[in-house]
Amino acid sequence: MTQVAATDERPLRADARRNREKVLAAARAVFSENGRDAQMDDVARRAGVGVGTVYRHFPTKEALIEALMVDSFQAIAAQAEAALEVEDPWEAFTCVLSRGAEIMAADRALSEVFASIPGAMEQAMPTVEGLQESMAKIMARAQEAGVLREDVILDDVPMIMCGIGSATKKEHRCATPWRRHLMIVLDGLRAPGGDRLPG
Repeated sequence: MTQVAATDERPLRADARRNREKVLAAARAVFSENGRDAQMDDVARRAGVGVGTVYRHFPTKEALIEALMVDSFQAIAAQAEAALEVEDPWEAFTCVLSRGAEIMAADRALSEVFASIPGAMEQAMPTVEGLQESMAKIMARAQEAGVLREDVILDDVPMIMCGIGSATKKEHRCATPWRRHLMIVLDGLRAPGGDRLPG
């Protein structure tokens, strides 16, 4: 799979940065409407730029999808950084997973695109600056407090989010199935003997 461009590349000029943001916004809309059938030409038209501009920023469709995924993870990273200031270790851990599930559920069609690429979420998560470090601290604090299972590791998090994201595309009689699934998962992640999750 195409890797996200290294973060140590030269910063984009202001106009190039604006074009990149326009392409990403257009791609999010186009992929949400058409799934993986969306084409780079469609993205260019929606963004109001030439298709060459799209390819300069994202040489393949997979690279563009991966960039959209990283964009989603950036929002989760912001939540993780904020969670470092949350006093309760379990609340800090659960609010990050809740935000991630909320982001995935907010755009069901795009979640399907993400889920269609094997290992994509696991590959995208490490590219987001600070996310792994913040999550590692949050998880270590929760395990030290005895509220998170000791056998849970950092690599489990993207797998869990991938599973919950996949659940958003399934028909369910519950209005917000991802919330129910998340609660079930969190109940299983809680350390044995800990207080049960609030109903």
